Amino acid sequence: MPDLSVAIGRYNHSAAALDGGVASPLVLHDAGIKPISRAFAPMVREGRFEVSEMAIATFLMAKAWGKPLVLLPVVMAARFQEGALLCRADGPVRAPGDLRGRRVGVRAYSQTTGLWLRGTLQHEHGVAPDGIRWVTFEDAHVAEYADPSFVERAPPGSDLLALLKDGTLDAAIFGNDTPDDRALRPVFPDVAAAGEAFRTRHGFVPVNHLLVLRRDVAESRPDIAAELVRLFNGTTRAALNPAIELAIRFSAEQDLLPRPLTTDEVWEGLPPEVA
Repeated sequence: MPDLSVAIGRYNHSAAALDGGVASPLVLHDAGIKPISRAFAPMVREGRFEVSEMAIATFLMAKAWGKPLVLLPVVMAARFQEGALLCRADGPVRAPGDLRGRRVGVRAYSQTTGLWLRGTLQHEHGVAPDGIRWVTFEDAHVAEYADPSFVERAPPGSDLLALLKDGTLDAAIFGNDTPDDRALRPVFPDVAAAGEAFRTRHGFVPVNHLLVLRRDVAESRPDIAAELVRLFNGTTRAALNPAIELAIRFSAEQDLLPRPLTTDEVWEGLPPEVA
């Protein structure tokens, strides 16, 4: 098998494979991008890597816009999201329903943590996406996407955490960089219970990042897809379909997609021996 250019985050379950600690005919040359989210735009827009980790929201948007990527049934990151939505400890927001009509910051409207949280806010707390004034700091990874009319851009040079702490924002969504600050608290009064409630309703922990392969590589060497799934302890498309289906639904409701998607489209290009 050939050498591959990859952009994959280093986790407990990926470090050994990236470092050659797991026997494989593949030789992986990792780009070492940190945070790994910085790899998503060049993968979507340029196909810069042969293999890349990618946020589920980014992949669904890329697929809807016809980008030549193939999704692999490999979960790189999954977590409950509720602890990432913070407000000021002394502020007026006491529960998720209080966000209606308020200003909530997020790195990008298309960020996957925001996707899952907006779905919960809408379906469990009656706060629709357009019932919040979203304030963003970056464009989507998919260049063709334009934010909805109820989304505004923060002033150039401004900082998400600073705007939350000075009261410009009523709440903010963070990711892996969620701050540990006594001046802040979660919008969900009981984060653990809210996460377990999601799992009870839907049967899974929300998926943040998966693994994708460039279509030309998948078509010319389907054995590479199978080896990547083995190397990174992948699962099956059937096992991931509940998360995929809900992510599609939330993406459509939140104006992230230019057209509806089916799960068959999402898995298009996946070699039969992997599916």
